[in-house]
Amino acid sequence: MRTGEDGPFTIGEAARVSGVKVPTIRYYESIGLLPRPPRTEGGRRAYDGADLRRLAFIRHSRELGFEIEAIRTLLHLQDDPDQSCAAADAIARHRLEEVERRIAGLKALKTELERMIEGCAHGRVDQCRVIETLADHDLCRHDHHAPATAVPTH
Repeated sequence: MRTGEDGPFTIGEAARVSGVKVPTIRYYESIGLLPRPPRTEGGRRAYDGADLRRLAFIRHSRELGFEIEAIRTLLHLQDDPDQSCAAADAIARHRLEEVERRIAGLKALKTELERMIEGCAHGRVDQCRVIETLADHDLCRHDHHAPATAVPTH
């Protein structure tokens, strides 16, 4: 069905060119991130170059970890280019803060794992710091994991 650089493209061609899988394209259509394309006489979806550019925008946004609602807002901003970019900036700043929190958590996790390994001394399991720390959450100095739940004893 492909006739040129701007389309029309089948859903398979759109998936190949954009790097977005067919079921994901259908999902983006169902939630309104991607407009439903016109259909051919045979009932096949017919995407154009603008659809492919939009898919690439969504794919890149997802790769950077933006949530669907943030992408929806960014797409609305992209569709109205004469407005201020303050909202886009705020969305990107929020994502950066999330990434920084995640990095801090990973660094704390790394430190805790290093501490466990250093304390192990490669002796017997009954003296193993790794096993001891994992068995007793209170020994862990890493505060970035979920609260422990009580384990019933029988």
